[in-house]
Amino acid sequence: IQLLTIALPYFQKMQKDGESGRKKLNQITRILTIFVTAAQAFTYLQVTIPSEAIMVDPWFFRLYGVAILIGGTMLCMWLGEKITDKGIGNGISLLITVGILARLPEAFIAEFGFSVESGNLIKLVLEIVAFMLVILGTILIVQGVRRIPLNTAKRVVGARAVDDQGARNYLPIKVNASGVMPIIFAQTIMTIPMMLFSGNNAEPAGFIQKTLGDMYGLTYNVLLALMIIIFTYFYTAIMINPRKIADDLKRSGGFIPGVRPGEETADYIDTLVSRITFPGSLFLAAIAILPSIAKIAGVNDAFAMFFGGTS
Repeated sequence: IQLLTIALPYFQKMQKDGESGRKKLNQITRILTIFVTAAQAFTYLQVTIPSEAIMVDPWFFRLYGVAILIGGTMLCMWLGEKITDKGIGNGISLLITVGILARLPEAFIAEFGFSVESGNLIKLVLEIVAFMLVILGTILIVQGVRRIPLNTAKRVVGARAVDDQGARNYLPIKVNASGVMPIIFAQTIMTIPMMLFSGNNAEPAGFIQKTLGDMYGLTYNVLLALMIIIFTYFYTAIMINPRKIADDLKRSGGFIPGVRPGEETADYIDTLVSRITFPGSLFLAAIAILPSIAKIAGVNDAFAMFFGGTS
C-alpha cells in the first residue's frame, strides 16, 4: 500500500486527504492483511504439519487452523494499533522487538552456557564488544542527518521585520529514512520461492531450495543485500518527496542558498537524497548479512541472529 501511494493516483489522492484518507488506507491494509495471512497460514500448515499428525478430517483441520492463525494475526495488529494510538510508540515495531528480545537469554545461554572458563571468557568479552559496536553503529546511522542550510524570508510583525532564520536554519535529511523496512521486505520476498517450491522434487525447484534455503550461504546473502539496496531507494522515495519539499519551501518563503526555488530546488534535494541513501542502503545490507559473518567467525546460530537484520 505504501508503494502504491507513489505509483497510483487513486492512492496518492487518498494519502493527501488527511485523516480521512489515512483511515481509508488503514482499512484497505487491514483487509489485504486478512487475505495475505490466509494464504500464508494455509501454506504454513501444509509445509510444517505432517499428514500423520492430523487426527481429524484434513480439510477441516486446515479450515480451523487458518481461522485461528488469521485471528491471532488480527489480534496482534489490533494490539499494535492500540499501542500506537496511546502514544507509547510504533505498536507493531514494539511487538516485534519484544518477540526478538524474548529469545535473547536462550540464545546467550546456548552460546556461552553458565560457565566462563579459560578461553570462553575471552570469547564472551569479544562477542559482547562486537555486539555493542553493532548497536552503536546502528544508532549512529539511524540518527545521522545531512543538514541542508536554509534561508527564510523575513515576516512583518507590526512595523518591524522579524527574521525567522534563527528558528529554522537547516533542512534535515536522514541518512536512513526508510528504517528497518527494506530488510523486512527483502527477507519476506526471499521466503516466497521457498514457500512456492516446498515439497517439489524437480531439479530447478531443488536448486532454488538449496540456494535460498541456506541463509548463511553466499548466494542467499548477495541476493539479500542487492534487494535491500533496491528497497531502501523505494522506501526513501516514499518517505521523502523532493518536489513537495521544494513547493513547501517556496510557499513559506524559504530557499536554499545558491539554489533557485522551485524545480531547481527539487532537483538539488533529489540529488542529495540519492547520494546519502546509497551509503545508508549499504549499511542496511551489511547489517542484514552480519549473522552470516558472525556464523563464519564461530558464533552459535541462535546468538548470531542478534548481530543483524531486524534484531
